[in-house]
Amino acid sequence: MPDQPTIHPQHTDLAFTREELRGTLIEPTYSGALSFLRRRYTRDLSGVDVAVVGAPFDLATTGRPGARFGPRAVREASAMLAWSSPYAWDFDPCERLAVIDYGDIWFDPGRPHEVPEILATAYAPILDAGALPLTLGGDHFVSFPVLQALSKRLGGPLSLIHFDAHSDTWDDENGRIDHGTMFFHAAQMGYVDPASSIQLGIRTRNPETQGFEVWDARRLHREGSEAAIAAVHARIGKRPCYVSFDIDFLDPSCAPGTGTPVAGGFTTHQALELIRGLAGLDVRGADVVEVAPAYDHAGITALAAASLAHELLCVLASHASRNDKADGT
Repeated sequence: MPDQPTIHPQHTDLAFTREELRGTLIEPTYSGALSFLRRRYTRDLSGVDVAVVGAPFDLATTGRPGARFGPRAVREASAMLAWSSPYAWDFDPCERLAVIDYGDIWFDPGRPHEVPEILATAYAPILDAGALPLTLGGDHFVSFPVLQALSKRLGGPLSLIHFDAHSDTWDDENGRIDHGTMFFHAAQMGYVDPASSIQLGIRTRNPETQGFEVWDARRLHREGSEAAIAAVHARIGKRPCYVSFDIDFLDPSCAPGTGTPVAGGFTTHQALELIRGLAGLDVRGADVVEVAPAYDHAGITALAAASLAHELLCVLASHASRNDKADGT
């Protein structure tokens, strides 16, 4: 059994007062500064394994705006989760990994053409420090500059594991900033390799796959999570990969708080099972995007996103090389 969290009733505002990067402490969920999972807010990357980054950008949305408020909402919801590790895992990812909240990336919304380069540049110090980025969006375009930065660091493309109601691979003109075409551009520019990438849950029409393997919603519902997980592992293998989770993968009944909801999606339980199935893959970064709290009810979309991000930390911690690092071997 994993060790129980340590209770320090004299400690509050752990986002600022936490002394150690590792470990789980308990703070009342209804009070305190709201970092992701009560991790320390800092730009000091010394000894950091994972940097949680807010990207409050929603100027690329084609539907209802509001995902700029997503990072704040997900941080707030994560306070409900910070007292313990996810129940389905036999370890606490915050014990294995030194996790910080890096805060939000700043950009000038009056100069949207500058945002892609600003976002990509913002990830450079994180990658230089050897940390893995876990991004809270923002609309889905924010995945593009992260992939750009990671591909540059790796010297080649990543494999992409993409959960979404939309393919985001529609043909587009060079230079356009759009949350429905960024994976088309990422493939064209060599940031991702479609031949070793997979998309799951798609339920909007796009006859051109751009070379990605596509498990649309009908197939995923029909064949189930176990078959999909097996397909992901077969497609990715040991390649370095990136996980991008658009919250509209979930059915609107489970995640109403998003800009482009699509009926016929998946439950939060199904999504969590699929994320857990990624254990052991060489994940170099991940994001959870498109939470728009203005359309949410009782915070259920933000809570789903925070829970998925928490499970993604477990996935990051599950890779053998990171286990060795955590053990000091």
